[in-house]
Amino acid sequence: MTNLTFRIIRRLTILTLFCGCLSSLTAAEPKQILFFTKSSGFEHGPIRRTNGELSHAEKILTELGKKHDFAVTCTKDGGVFTPENIAKYDAFCFYTTGDLTSPGTDKQPPMSKAGKAAFLEAIRNGKGFIGTHSASDTFHTEPDSKEEGTRYQNYGEKSDPYILMLGGEFIKHGPQQKAKMTVVDPRFPGFEAVGTDFDLLEEWYSLKEFASNLHVILVQETAGMKGPEYQRGSYPATWARTYGKGRVFFTSMGHREDIWTNPKFQTMLLGGIGWALRTRDADVSPNLETAAPKHGEFPPKPDPAAEKPKTKKKA
Repeated sequence: MTNLTFRIIRRLTILTLFCGCLSSLTAAEPKQILFFTKSSGFEHGPIRRTNGELSHAEKILTELGKKHDFAVTCTKDGGVFTPENIAKYDAFCFYTTGDLTSPGTDKQPPMSKAGKAAFLEAIRNGKGFIGTHSASDTFHTEPDSKEEGTRYQNYGEKSDPYILMLGGEFIKHGPQQKAKMTVVDPRFPGFEAVGTDFDLLEEWYSLKEFASNLHVILVQETAGMKGPEYQRGSYPATWARTYGKGRVFFTSMGHREDIWTNPKFQTMLLGGIGWALRTRDADVSPNLETAAPKHGEFPPKPDPAAEKPKTKKKA
């Protein structure tokens, strides 16, 4: 074998090895998301399944995953929250309601208390979390009574551990209406082209129990909104925060089916997913006090007597 032939073979071998390494890098497994949609409380239309088919929101998130290199597993079975199964996923997306450790409205298998604890520990240890809409109407701090108005107060460090992870909690909502959202951080992934503000027809949640380290992305502007639920100062509606080593993203949007097909919503959601999965980065320095200085205000507490239907007296 001549020196020239040897050099050619050597170079081809190196090139083959390089291409093999490059191929293995480009063929990396996509990030894994578990989309959990159990409804122990009210079951929302976008996550309601018909004839065993995936729901509206489940189909959309699955398709977005195919287009943006993450894989989505959809379930309503709380039994999947075991340490072994939790380890398979990079992030968890919740569109849920109520106490997920009880069968509740949809009668799907609940989480065990140990499963809930393992899930929260996984987020603290570095997994990602994405919450949409009623993820904030999940695991309310007990005692939870709409009639007695127990949601109209903050519990601080005594809040349910899930609420302490999420960074906020649902109080109540008023009628669906167009409302203004102000963009606080246009540099956050997915919000670069949204503009300074936008109006959207949606069912808007009145929220409380905001974590001090919230990085507020969108603020709910309450001026001009209809309903006593919004008789308060403006407050956070979309945020990102760290929880231990984990990344948490939440948006109050997602009640209406047309929200899930809205390109603006999809872009913002994808940005939050990317950040939670660590495929995108952002400065999430706390800004709660400057972004929403009146966040601690509560709407007027409803009068239970006034809300009870009046009975007609017999003649």
